[in-house]
Amino acid sequence: MVRTMVWAKRIPADEDRLDAQRPGSRSVPFQRPAGPKGPKGPKGPEGRRVRRLATVAAWIAGFLALFGLYLRISFNGYVTSDGANNALQAWDMLHGHVLLHGWIIGDATYYTFDLPVLAIVEIFSGLSDLTGHVASALTYLIVTFGAVALALTDSRGLARAARCGVVIAVLTAMFHGSSAPWLLGAPDHTGTTAFLLFSFLLIDRVPARRYTPVLLLAILCAGQIGDATVLYVAVPAVVAVCGYRAVAARKVRTTDAANALAAAVSVPLAAAVRAAMLHFGGYQMVAPKIAISGPWKWLHNADLAWHALCVLFGVQAAGSSALTRDAGYILGLACLLAAAAGVARVAWTWRTASRAEQLLCVAIVMDLSAYVISTMPIFNNPYEVVAVLPCGAVLAARACVPGQMAGTLRTAMATGLAIAALLTLTTAAARPAAAGPTAPLGAWLEAHGLTYGLAGYWNSSVITLQSGNRVQVRAVVMRGRQVVPYDWETNTLWFDASRHDATFVIIGLHHNDLSPSAEQFFGKPYKIGYVAHWAILIYQKNLLEQVAMAGR
Repeated sequence: MVRTMVWAKRIPADEDRLDAQRPGSRSVPFQRPAGPKGPKGPKGPEGRRVRRLATVAAWIAGFLALFGLYLRISFNGYVTSDGANNALQAWDMLHGHVLLHGWIIGDATYYTFDLPVLAIVEIFSGLSDLTGHVASALTYLIVTFGAVALALTDSRGLARAARCGVVIAVLTAMFHGSSAPWLLGAPDHTGTTAFLLFSFLLIDRVPARRYTPVLLLAILCAGQIGDATVLYVAVPAVVAVCGYRAVAARKVRTTDAANALAAAVSVPLAAAVRAAMLHFGGYQMVAPKIAISGPWKWLHNADLAWHALCVLFGVQAAGSSALTRDAGYILGLACLLAAAAGVARVAWTWRTASRAEQLLCVAIVMDLSAYVISTMPIFNNPYEVVAVLPCGAVLAARACVPGQMAGTLRTAMATGLAIAALLTLTTAAARPAAAGPTAPLGAWLEAHGLTYGLAGYWNSSVITLQSGNRVQVRAVVMRGRQVVPYDWETNTLWFDASRHDATFVIIGLHHNDLSPSAEQFFGKPYKIGYVAHWAILIYQKNLLEQVAMAGR
């Protein structure tokens, strides 16, 4: 009985073999079915390894190409004394003055991100005009990487490339019509968004690890030391979202509760670290002049916030032709609407949204709300809400591109997004590089052997940077009938008459930088030189002795 059953089972297999051998037969040759894990030959694992290496190489090549485009676009603008002072601060840190003793820095120090990036670049490029361009491109590349990493969660295949294309298209929409690289200039809150993105990425990817609260505490603490934006945006977002999820779980000891506690503890910890830095002679900081504005100004501030969003997302595009302006406007509007759709999607599906999506949405709301009710809004400075741009780019990518796409739709969407992002970048990169207006002035000073002098703020540190520290110009300002050190982004040690000998003053002839009345304070010069719209008053005495007396 058993043999009969076995023989009966073998007959179909034998018939399949015979059918496969008949002429014209459409049956496939007999093959042993593969196991659940597929073939175990050496070609299987080796092929997967090759595909992984090819994928990694493609991503690395893509980001290197993106860095090259960012770098070229950064040359559409020129470095000013703001960026030059940041480079000089990084130069001091690189040479052992880690706490920046003697420095008086503005209300946002960028001490924990932008300055270290500048210092790393200066290891290879030295102190030069190129330093600022490379550092700004590298900073924006890091921000782009953080946004892409958040956007790629739960996606596969070409959907990952499509989401990457959305992120890059949103982050670079401004470049299509803007003649100046707003986001690729001197440090101005753009690098701070890296603290938001990577803290959110940490909470989203590894929320339950033991090291997550500790690492989150360190990231948020470091971010607050460099920029108060982390205090007003990232910390409230983490506390609100993680606290909500802990309450929704109805448990006290959860990973979300630990992360919320870490975010709250980062505030006093950052204050303690800053106090310790001051105790050991760290830099001084200009107190931020930020307060809550009157409610009657909130409507006007909301209008300024909308203007800032239009600038950041590229809606207010400019260009040499109507076609360029229209294309830039359409692209910017599409990016802004995609980001708005991403926020609306998270709000509608709040309970099922991921941690990252909730954090990004709350961060956008916190940033815009703090901006509207405060005294920060300024028409010509959209940087105060720059964190909205990468957060919106991530939400736009997750809303517009599903985790998995099939067939022609997948290929068409990925190709279209790649073309849009590439077109924006190449258009901006094709513009001619901008020349710094102070370059001839620095060259004239170096040619005439003038190595240390004084000038107004915008003609001071930028010359120091462009000359590679061979010509050092320090910023002063007229107060009444006196000339005193400029107390913003400056080093008090520069005005020590026992260390330095200042022998010239740069006067602006056609603009209100350092007025010709400075000559009345310093006295009649030994010689006067002229370069473009500047006059250089040359003396045979140390001018710092008078500046030091005026500053007391």
